[in-house]
Amino acid sequence: MSERSKVRRAQREAKQEKQARKVIMWIAGFLVVFALCLLVYAIAFM
Repeated sequence: MSERSKVRRAQREAKQEKQARKVIMWIAGFLVVFALCLLVYAIAFM
């Protein structure tokens, strides 16, 4: 395998890892907001 393809593969893997972290953060943020909405709903209608 040439050095150029090794470098490109490493760059692609780094980019994919960065995107995966971003997706995980969005999902975690959504879950926190959803939990807060449920908490407010439970308090308001009990």
